[in-house]
Amino acid sequence: MENTPIKPENFFKTACYFESSLILVAIVLGWIADINPFESIHFSENAVLFGFFGTIPLYLIFMTMEHMPYDSIQKIRQILIDTIGASMNKQNWADLFILAAIAGVAEEVLFRGVIQPWMENSWGMNPGLIISSLLFGLIHAVTPLYAILATVISIYLGLSLDYGGERNLLTPIVIHGLYDFLAFIAITKSYRDKLN
Repeated sequence: MENTPIKPENFFKTACYFESSLILVAIVLGWIADINPFESIHFSENAVLFGFFGTIPLYLIFMTMEHMPYDSIQKIRQILIDTIGASMNKQNWADLFILAAIAGVAEEVLFRGVIQPWMENSWGMNPGLIISSLLFGLIHAVTPLYAILATVISIYLGLSLDYGGERNLLTPIVIHGLYDFLAFIAITKSYRDKLN
């Protein structure tokens, strides 16, 4: 970790600030595209339930991949343990929850609240979903495989936006935030196990 630009002790604050700044990016892009990034967020018990249950398949895939022996998957695992695990090692579960919640809200407001509708308005529903998901994958391109996985996850999150027959950004926010929280815990645990 000594070669990384962000020291582990500063990672949590830096990550929170960076993720929060994505909301400002969403507001600016929304202003340019004439889209209100928060228009599709409304509280609904169904949206929360869909979000909770929608997290389960993603987390099961994540846990399955943890044990796959393929080099490309193990490389991703090692990168996550060496970066996120080392940086989150001294954080408690509440810190991990806060960061995951900020990431869930900020990234979804940007990608599903502005970019996806903007692309849908320009090119139609399916191309808009694909293009916005490819952008999401590129932003998360830690490795080529990770970029592909992030693109597929983004398609899943984009589809969840309309799950239940109403466009509600709360569903992908819950899925994204809860998934990140569970992944942060698993990665941190793997890092701590490696230390022992």
